[in-house]
Amino acid sequence: MSPKNTRRRFLQNSAVLAAPTIIPSGLVRAAGNAAPSNRLSIGIVGLGGMGSGHLKGFLNKDDCRVVAVCDVHDAHNQNGRRKPMDKGRLPAKAAVETHYGSAADSGKFRGCDAYTDYRELCSRKDIDGVVVATPDHWHALIALEALGNGKDVYCEKPIVHLFAEGQVLYKTVAEQKAIFQVGSQQRSDLRFRRAAEIVRNGILGKIQRVEIGLPGGKTKPEGDSSLTKVPEGLDYDFWCGPSKALPFNGARHHWSWRWNTNFGAGQLMDWIGHHNDINNWALDLDKEGGPLTVEAVGWKMPDFDLYDTPIDYEVKCTYKGGIKTSISNRYPNGIKWIGENGWVFVSRGKLEASNKEWIIEKFDRGPIKLYESKDHKSNWLDGIRTRTECIAPARVGHRSITPGHIGWVSYRTGRKLKWDDATESIVNDDTADKMLKAVDYRGDWNLA
Repeated sequence: MSPKNTRRRFLQNSAVLAAPTIIPSGLVRAAGNAAPSNRLSIGIVGLGGMGSGHLKGFLNKDDCRVVAVCDVHDAHNQNGRRKPMDKGRLPAKAAVETHYGSAADSGKFRGCDAYTDYRELCSRKDIDGVVVATPDHWHALIALEALGNGKDVYCEKPIVHLFAEGQVLYKTVAEQKAIFQVGSQQRSDLRFRRAAEIVRNGILGKIQRVEIGLPGGKTKPEGDSSLTKVPEGLDYDFWCGPSKALPFNGARHHWSWRWNTNFGAGQLMDWIGHHNDINNWALDLDKEGGPLTVEAVGWKMPDFDLYDTPIDYEVKCTYKGGIKTSISNRYPNGIKWIGENGWVFVSRGKLEASNKEWIIEKFDRGPIKLYESKDHKSNWLDGIRTRTECIAPARVGHRSITPGHIGWVSYRTGRKLKWDDATESIVNDDTADKMLKAVDYRGDWNLA
């Protein structure tokens, strides 16, 4: 059966397959028990850059087995960025079978199934957890399908493409009592936890300002920007899925989809789930206390049509107690908290402070000890076994990127916006609130 026929068959089936289904957790969990060997069975959807990286990571863990992979592209080289044909569904299947085929207990391995339609993978009763590593515009629908089939989910950041998707997703996770891990792996890094504990324990005194530095946008197309035929082996219509099916262009496809708002939302939304996530952790904003106001300022867009996400940008937020944050590409990549007693800065591989004693290992940062995870993937696997919440659960991932969603609406309306965190609504601006919560899927796709 062709991939398109498979897709059509699924769409014509009952509403169960067209939208997430809420099933009592006691019923669905029984189908996802660990195998007798105590290994969890994992399926991975999306085998591009991040998905292939996740595949290698899970293959190297003895307490799980990758049993299925899914991608709408059979094989590709990520538009020339990687070795020839080392990404996609077929290379992933081959990597799994080669890895387990050489294992000491290879006789127990039944092979790796490869799918084009994620719904077939999610419907398998022998799979415990589903990894979602697709472009952003697919995160919500695939995660919801997995949840509706009783699976636990590891989903790349940003957790969703649209704000309303995030609301549906975190509420569904709660209803299902599912184990959900957002791929904000910095929470499982010692430096970021140490910096957050310095802030949380009040060592800096009253926080006055936070500078959250993200990368800048793209000033020119990445690769060939001409319109070309869809590559052989790619179901491009399915790849576009719920988003507008733009004419195929390699410079906005693999990896570079991020720079077009049909599929991603630029460096702001690509990175806010990392650095603003750590800021929320440090300021104790994971559960409540979102921004009071959000304003987009100084956005500069590219002068060509292929990408429509900012080159330069800043999102200013104010919080209770007078704390001001600025999310912008104008700062060094990382997070800098500035308080009345000094400052601390953290980024990948770097932890600095105005007082060097604060960052040494033996320094007592205070009584507040944050959730400790030493490995993001293992934290998720452990959570599945123990039914214990992970370090980066769904609602936390949604809250971490909310200022970015509101920032985009502020840019589009040209207005500073007031935010009610309790109701998750833009205050006194119905036009902006409707814009924030809009879901405009094409065709039969829906978030019902």
